[in-house]
Amino acid sequence: MPGENLSRDEARERAALLSVDAYEVALDLRSAVGDPVGDRTFRSVTTIRFRCSEPGAASFADLIAPSVTAVSLNGRDLDPGEVFDGARIALEDLAAENELIVDARCAYSRTGEGLHRFVDPEDGEVYLYTQYEPADSRRVFANFEQPDLKAPFRFEVRAPEGWTVWSNGVGTQTDGVWRFAETKPISTYITCVVAGPYHYVTDSYERVLEDGSRLEIPLGAMCRKGLAPHFDADDVFLITKQGLDFFHDHFDYPYPFGKYDQAFVPEYNLGAMENPGLVTFREEYIFRGKVTRASYEARANVILHEMAHMWFGDLVTMEWWDDLWLKESFADFMGAFSLVGATRFTDGWITFANRRKSWAYRADQLPSTHPVTADIRDLQDAKLNFDGITYAKGASVLKQLVAYVGQDAFLEGARRYFKRHAYGNTRLGDLLSVLEETSGRDMGAWTRSWLQTAGLNSLTPEVGVVEGRVSELAVVQEGSPARPHRVAVGLYRRTSEGVVRYARAEVDVTGERTVVPELAGAEVPDLVLVNDDDLTYCKIRFDERSLGTLRESLGDISDPLARALCWSALWNLTRDALLPAADFVELVTRFAHRESDIGVLQMVLAWAGSALVNYVPAERRAAGEALLAEVAQRDLRAAEPGSEPQLAWARFFASTASSAEDLGLLRGLLDGTEKVAGLEIDQELRWVLLDALASHGAVGEAELAAELVRDDTASGKRHHVRCLAARPSAAVKAQAWAQVVEGDALSNALVGATIAGFARSSQRELTAPYVSRYFAAIEGVWASRSIQIGVDVVSGLFPAYPVAGGELSVLEAADAWLAGHEGAAPALRRLVLEGRDDLARALRAQGVISGG
Repeated sequence: MPGENLSRDEARERAALLSVDAYEVALDLRSAVGDPVGDRTFRSVTTIRFRCSEPGAASFADLIAPSVTAVSLNGRDLDPGEVFDGARIALEDLAAENELIVDARCAYSRTGEGLHRFVDPEDGEVYLYTQYEPADSRRVFANFEQPDLKAPFRFEVRAPEGWTVWSNGVGTQTDGVWRFAETKPISTYITCVVAGPYHYVTDSYERVLEDGSRLEIPLGAMCRKGLAPHFDADDVFLITKQGLDFFHDHFDYPYPFGKYDQAFVPEYNLGAMENPGLVTFREEYIFRGKVTRASYEARANVILHEMAHMWFGDLVTMEWWDDLWLKESFADFMGAFSLVGATRFTDGWITFANRRKSWAYRADQLPSTHPVTADIRDLQDAKLNFDGITYAKGASVLKQLVAYVGQDAFLEGARRYFKRHAYGNTRLGDLLSVLEETSGRDMGAWTRSWLQTAGLNSLTPEVGVVEGRVSELAVVQEGSPARPHRVAVGLYRRTSEGVVRYARAEVDVTGERTVVPELAGAEVPDLVLVNDDDLTYCKIRFDERSLGTLRESLGDISDPLARALCWSALWNLTRDALLPAADFVELVTRFAHRESDIGVLQMVLAWAGSALVNYVPAERRAAGEALLAEVAQRDLRAAEPGSEPQLAWARFFASTASSAEDLGLLRGLLDGTEKVAGLEIDQELRWVLLDALASHGAVGEAELAAELVRDDTASGKRHHVRCLAARPSAAVKAQAWAQVVEGDALSNALVGATIAGFARSSQRELTAPYVSRYFAAIEGVWASRSIQIGVDVVSGLFPAYPVAGGELSVLEAADAWLAGHEGAAPALRRLVLEGRDDLARALRAQGVISGG
């Protein structure tokens, strides 16, 4: 990987020297099918026309390929052996105007980076798609791989007979060759090709613009043929049209990229990617079995997030990855904003507060936390900064910014930003300048507080009481630096109708202590909720009276957003070792069944599972697991037959079952000898049950093989591999370790499935021998594997579940590795630091270690 890296300084130097006029890329993908002669590669011929501001200067183009057949610069043939080093093509003595032609043999990918090739086990069909961000288009064609060297692209693709090919522009086929319309100027990382026998559905969107002209956007959606029976394209198109309406209403800039295709593709590493005119998604967003409303909401949010990128990211692109937030934070905010404003998911801000922000809170407390505007030294840094800070914290900060400058000023700033910088590249200052214009506010102090410093603050209410009334209510802020927060403070009391709000005041919290004068004289509250309505980004704390109310009456809080905020705050207290994890588990057993928002219920159950395996002391873990399994079975049977909560409880019961009786119930549900009224055991739920049984040794290889015969699909294969690796056997773990760490035969999806099966909290004794092997292996893995696989292995196999009594030895091993590898790749060190920090946090909550 180091030889494939690109530094920010190199990119800046090249951008100052070069400007790109056009790309022509010709790919021959006929080698994707049939038996290859030698290694399977494809031909890639790229023509780049570009200018150089200093004739006679030298630079380089990017290409990662097994071999280069020919290189021509301005009609002069160059020796590939001399100018190509496996990652770069040296370009000497450049002219003012240049033409570079590179003829290469490029490799198909099995890691989801570059041109990924997937063979469907169900029917043997081959499917291709590209995924580039941040810098993998150079695995498919020669280019200048950095976001600020934009250019128009023309793609030409020769494909196997019977295939369809898509790219960013509209395509036509002649004599077996697909030719695509030239794009607008875009960055290399958002170009795209999808090819294969995909199932394809079409629709269209029309709109009359303000000038009276008609905008027509052809819509398409595709998936593998094997998923076609499950593909609810109508709902995908519904959300798409609602999003296009919303963004046209608010952005005053017509969608600029012609058509709008959406491809749901196999073995995808991300949620989705905003390639203009051809958005790619992970195919898991096509649901093979019953899922809850939360899953449809999540898919809708991703569709809208990627659509927002057409303006924030594609039309206007950050100059370098330092300002990645200029697209990701905005898209994350706009995804939720449009979800609530345009679709049936009007409670989307509850999901944002409960799920999205929890991602940000965790990331912002890691040693690798960084400001929203990050210091990205190179491409490896960039790869790891697609994180909870850049996405969820950035979106949270933007939500507060909207409150700070006003929604109208914010949206007018966005409109000016698009028009002023269309098809260009920007930095932080470009956005701030238009917001200052539209709002009349000085953005400097806000930027320094919220975008250029890391960490988060805690806000705690301090309530003075005299004769049954509030004498003074103040908000105490902890955490450095103290930031300005616009918050709502809500006062709640117990009533016959539940815990309801009876007073609310908004205040600007500044400094360490801020008094809320509007609430003086109010009746003494049973619950004080700072950051009511979720206006700011902070950790909510409680005074003792409020915490007592939650212990007794959490399920009685009538407002779903307030209740979600309380659950989130209690989870943060648990992670910070301020609330015993057993107490959090107990709250879940008493109140989770009363949760009306299915997304919140699923999140709370996930937190309960995490509390059990990470934060409950080892000696209390078995009792906690038995309690959760008992409650899960109780609430599974009590839930309305066929309801979404019933499905959520069924999945949670499978994750907590460990006794012979509970495992027997799972087996009975699987073979039909046990029934729960209304619970349909579809294929996806069958694999959930089998996973639990396999991890406890209650099913073996033969039974798992029989299930694969029943579900001989790509999804079935992933589930099968995960279940095989989950079996509690030393030989199984050794085989899984060898396949992932020592071998390179598995695709990215199967690497992930194997890791998920290997690392089980219930198998700590089996994985203990791999602690030393992990630290001995990771530097070699990082050096020899792609970035994505390296991240998956280093993060997924970190020894997060040490045996009781052996916890400190794992921390010591991590510390020893870090001390002995100060020169290791910063991105690798970051992953190890994060794993170590998560473990130390867990051990503090368990009482094994103390300290901050």
